[in-house]
Amino acid sequence: MQSLNLGILAHVDAGKTSLTERLLFAAGVIDSLGSVDDGSTQTDSLALERRRGITIKSAVASFAVDDLTVNLIDTPGHPDFIAEVDRVLSVLDGAVLVVSAVEGVQAQTRVLMRALRRLRIPTIVFVNKIDRMGARADLGIPGSAPVGRIRDAGTRRAAFVPYGPAELTELLAEHDDEALAAYLDGRTVTRSRQVMPVFYGSAITGAGVQELMRGIRAWLPAAQGDPDGAVEGTVFKIERGAAGEKIAYVRMFSGTLHVRDRLPSGRKITAVQDVVGKGSSLPAGHIGRVWGLDDARIGDPLGAARTTGRVFAPPTLETVVESPDKGALQAALIQLAEQDPLINLRQDDLRGELSLSLYGEVQKEVIQATLADDFGIEAGFRESTTLCVERPLGSGEAVEFNGKDGNPFLATVGLRVEPAEPGDGVTFRLGVSLGDMPYAFFKTVEDTVHETLREGLHGWQVADCVVTMTHCGYSPKQSAMHAGFDKSMSSTGADFRGLTPLVLMEALKRAGTRVLEPVHRFRLELPPDTLGVVLPALAKLSAVPYTAGPVVEGEIPAGRVHTLQLELPTLTRGEGLLESDFARYEPVKGAPPERRRTDHNPLDRKEYLLHVMRRVG
Repeated sequence: MQSLNLGILAHVDAGKTSLTERLLFAAGVIDSLGSVDDGSTQTDSLALERRRGITIKSAVASFAVDDLTVNLIDTPGHPDFIAEVDRVLSVLDGAVLVVSAVEGVQAQTRVLMRALRRLRIPTIVFVNKIDRMGARADLGIPGSAPVGRIRDAGTRRAAFVPYGPAELTELLAEHDDEALAAYLDGRTVTRSRQVMPVFYGSAITGAGVQELMRGIRAWLPAAQGDPDGAVEGTVFKIERGAAGEKIAYVRMFSGTLHVRDRLPSGRKITAVQDVVGKGSSLPAGHIGRVWGLDDARIGDPLGAARTTGRVFAPPTLETVVESPDKGALQAALIQLAEQDPLINLRQDDLRGELSLSLYGEVQKEVIQATLADDFGIEAGFRESTTLCVERPLGSGEAVEFNGKDGNPFLATVGLRVEPAEPGDGVTFRLGVSLGDMPYAFFKTVEDTVHETLREGLHGWQVADCVVTMTHCGYSPKQSAMHAGFDKSMSSTGADFRGLTPLVLMEALKRAGTRVLEPVHRFRLELPPDTLGVVLPALAKLSAVPYTAGPVVEGEIPAGRVHTLQLELPTLTRGEGLLESDFARYEPVKGAPPERRRTDHNPLDRKEYLLHVMRRVG
C-alpha cells in the first residue's frame, strides 16, 4: 500500500485542526467529531493545547484514501511556534494550506506559502469557512487555480461543486503550457505540476471534505524510496514517554528500520512503531516512533544525511527564566530544548542565570505553563529583550603554534574568518590536508568553532561567515621509556578545544564585526479616522511606514512589535489588526549593544586560561 506524508498548515484560526478532525472522521478513523473550543480534538492532545484552543506541538494521525495511507501531520498555526512547522517541512511529500474564506490570505499564510514554494513541496489550497458570512471565493493566491465553484456561499447550505474534466482542462490550460498543449490536441488533463489547485469547503459542516480527500489522492505524489536500500531517515520530533524514555519520530527515505538494528553511529534500535500502528519495522516512505536513540536530537540523520536547512528565520527575542529550584529548572529546560532546539538554552554560570530564545510572548506563556503542568516548577520570566547577531566586517587571520609564544596547548591551530552572504550561516572549511593530523582533531576544531561563534566580539551570535583552517599540527602519542601513554607529551582533543577559541576570537578581532538587529515587516489595518493617532505612535517605536491609509505597511524593529501589539487596541478602539513577520537584519544605529558573555571569555587571554587551565600559560 502506498503512503503519503501530508502536512496541514495555516495561519492561526483558519480552521486547520478542525479540518484535520473532519478528515479523520470522514475516513472512519474516529467515531465522533471533536471540537477545538471544547478541547476534544484528536491531534491537540496536550492539556495546554486543549485549554488554549491552539496547536502547540505537531501531531501525527493516519487515514486511508482508497489504496493510499495518508500520514497527516497537524502543525501549529501561531507564528510563535513556527519552529515546529520548520521541522515538519523536511519530511513532507505534500501539503494542504488552509486559508479562511473570510479573513483571506494573512501574514502567516504568506510566510508558509513562500516556504512551500522554496522547498517545492506539492501543495493543495483548501479555502475553509465557506459557510460563514462574508466568505469570498477569489482570494488572489498567486500560482493557484480553483478546481470547482462554491454554491450558496455564506450560508449553512454552502457546498463545493468540482469542475468536470473538460472544464478543468480548459482552466488549467490558462496556467500551464503542458496543459495548454493537451487542450489544443483535444486531450483531457485533470492535474498540473505548475498550478496549486484550490478546493473550497467547511471543516464545521463537512462541505467539500470528500472532494478534498479525492484531491489529495489525485494531485499529491505518494512517498518514494526503496525499502531494500541503505538506511536513510531524519528525526523530526522528540517526545518523552510515560517512564521518561526518549521517543524519536523518524521519517524514512530509504531502507527499513527493524527492532535490534544497529545504526552506523553504533546506536541500537530497541523498539519501532509505525504511526499506522502496524508491525515492528519502519520502511522507506513511512513515519514512525523509534526507541533506543537516547542521544538523538531533532534534525539528526539516520544513516546518510538528508537536510533542507532552516526554512524560517531564527527567534528574535530572549528572556531569562527564574525559579527558586535552579537545578530542577535546568533539568526541565534541557528536556524542553530537546523537543525544540531553537529555544537555545543558554547558561550563565557566573550569574547563575538560564536564558531562552523566543519567537514571541505567547511562547513564553506556554513554556511557563508547561514547566508548571509537566514538571511542577513555578517559574518567572524577565522582560524579553531583542536578540541581535554579529557579522564579520572583513577578513581576519590568527595562528598559534605548538610549543611557541606562550601557547600552553599541545596543538597548532590557524584560522581565517571571512564574511559570507546574509542567510548563508557559518561554514567551516579546511585549507590544510586531511592527512596532516588525525581526523578526530579536525572534527574537534570544527565543533569548537561553531560553539565559540555563539558569542562574538559583542556577545551576540556570529552569523554568515566562512571559517577556514589555515594551519594545523599536533604532538603524536609519546611515552617515557618503559612507561605508558604520557599526556604531557601527546596531544588530545582537549588541547584543540582549549586553543581554538583563542585563535578564532583573535581572527574575529582582526576582521571586526558589526551588530545587527532583527526587523519585521508589518501590515496594519485601521479605521480611517485613527490614522492621525497611529502614525505618531509608529514613529515613536522607530517604525517606518511605506503606505498611509486604512492599510499601513512598513517595517519595525522586532523588539518593538510587542509594544505595538499592546498599544494598538487603545489607539484603534480595539478595531486595529496587526500582522508582522521577520524581514531581515539591519545594522544597529549608534553604539552597538553588548550582551553579557557566558563563556570563559577568550577575548581576555589571562582570564580565559585561568578558567580553562586553572593556571596562566
